[in-house]
Amino acid sequence: MSRRNQSRVRSGLPQTRHATRGRRAVQPASAHQHRGNGLAAGRPFDAPEAWHPPRDDGKLEIVVKQPGEGYRHVVTPNQIRQRVAQLPQEYQTQLEVVQLSPMTRKRRLFPCYGLQWGQAVYLYPIEESLEELYVRAPRPAQRIETEMYGGEWTQEGRFWRLSWTEDTIRDFYLNNVLIHEIGHINDNRNTNPRKREQFADWFAVEYGYRATRRKS
Repeated sequence: MSRRNQSRVRSGLPQTRHATRGRRAVQPASAHQHRGNGLAAGRPFDAPEAWHPPRDDGKLEIVVKQPGEGYRHVVTPNQIRQRVAQLPQEYQTQLEVVQLSPMTRKRRLFPCYGLQWGQAVYLYPIEESLEELYVRAPRPAQRIETEMYGGEWTQEGRFWRLSWTEDTIRDFYLNNVLIHEIGHINDNRNTNPRKREQFADWFAVEYGYRATRRKS
């Protein structure tokens, strides 16, 4: 789960989840969203994405969907593969699919940067401007996390703007969002949503933030 708990200017307050079309969704052991507190908070399950069945070929599949009007993907399949390859081998094997998903009307109501479901990670697009506008002040944890990766917060009247550059948003997605969700996949011990979230947070810091800063 991630830290986008604040309502955005063009977002409604209600949380809306959508079902998978064209196939019956099977709930895996865990499904966690990065940014927002829906699935990871233990709320009733509803298929959050298109389900990718388990693969047996040992290869990482990258699926790219059109981001949607006004949005863009900030990382490429090649960047994802390179970043995953930098993880210790034991943390790579359970990841089978990374999907660059589209922004939808329902997703805008409950925005998130990424989501883990089964052995797949879903990364969501961001505004083309690389600026996110909120109607509430960021929570301390959200502000700390985004500023660690170069996000800049400014207050504009009753609104708050989170601004990124090409480099900072790429760093945030590759070394925080992606690694956080891979952490969920590799958490075979915890079943409590809060503890699973704590483990994924630790995993992202240890194998995302600290690992890349040590190499700098």
